[in-house]
Amino acid sequence: MTSPSHVPRRTAVAAALALGLGLAGCGQEAEGGSRYRPKGTGSTVGIAMPTKSSERWLADGRHMAREFAARGYRTDLQYGDDRVENQVAQVENMVAKGHRLLVVAAIDGSALTDVLSRAKESGAAVISYDRLVLGTPDVDYYASFDNARVGRLQGRYIADKLRLDAREGERFTIELFAGSPDDNNTTYFWNGALSVLRPYLDRGRLVVRSGQTALNQATTLRWDGGTAQKRMDDLLSKHYGATRLDAVLSPYDGISIGVISALKSVGYGTAGRPYPVVTGQDAELASVKSILAGQQTQTVYKDTRKLARQAVLMGDAVLHGRKPRVNDAKTYHNGARVVPAYLLDPVSVDRRNVRILVEEGYLKAADLGGAL
Repeated sequence: MTSPSHVPRRTAVAAALALGLGLAGCGQEAEGGSRYRPKGTGSTVGIAMPTKSSERWLADGRHMAREFAARGYRTDLQYGDDRVENQVAQVENMVAKGHRLLVVAAIDGSALTDVLSRAKESGAAVISYDRLVLGTPDVDYYASFDNARVGRLQGRYIADKLRLDAREGERFTIELFAGSPDDNNTTYFWNGALSVLRPYLDRGRLVVRSGQTALNQATTLRWDGGTAQKRMDDLLSKHYGATRLDAVLSPYDGISIGVISALKSVGYGTAGRPYPVVTGQDAELASVKSILAGQQTQTVYKDTRKLARQAVLMGDAVLHGRKPRVNDAKTYHNGARVVPAYLLDPVSVDRRNVRILVEEGYLKAADLGGAL
């Protein structure tokens, strides 16, 4: 819910946006030169995505542009290539062009304060997409998945797969990986997972031989798989040797792939030394294939088509002077205000239920090479 101090300002913004909607034209090209042809006329929506290096962000931008176009809006879709200065410049350009709505998946959640202040002064509304923008009151809404639940699904999967509740007295080794330190979701994923795993760690049922159990010891800048691989190489060489590693908490599929490469290099993946339990997130094609091949164990499926659609519904409501539907008005404080949010439910996927990805049209059976 909006606090009383924001109501007059938000009302004025809604009126300005409604006026802008009636005056805008059509024909904007999406990023990369491909044209999404709107069915009608409408405002231009600026969509700022973090990178093209992850298939999920490419899909998010594509889905959102199409959904906005279907509702009569032009889109200006830009990717920051994981460079903060690129994204700041892109958002500045969107503001300069007079875009009436910005949907931003931040590279660095704390780096957009100044440019979003200018956006708000221009009368633009801002929806934070998947990654919460931090330290600014100039974010109107947040669209994401239940990020704490993502972590809980990963932690619960590890506990269940190792049968920690049934194998009382046995000890298992685990190493912990976290996401990028400049992404607000990292803390939610971590806290969610540790809410499940911490009791087992405290009782010595799970043992982190490296001793790296603090979030700042486990983060992976920019969610980079290569960075994760190097850290896993180091952990294995210093702390495991002949000792088996039983599980790896990985928050994201790209990190999981890096972790598995390091494990493979020291002999995991054989009959005598099977892979540990390795979690993930985003159901990226490479990781789904890895799950089917018996390497990665689990991923968290987040149907980003639904997330893109939700962001569009929220943006469409704002541009028509209406309050979007939210289902969480308490949890997501960005350091300046509580940002009203709509959260979608994630789904844990492993080899037993991976078919859901094909059944729901998220992946094609042909893409999996007949492995189903």
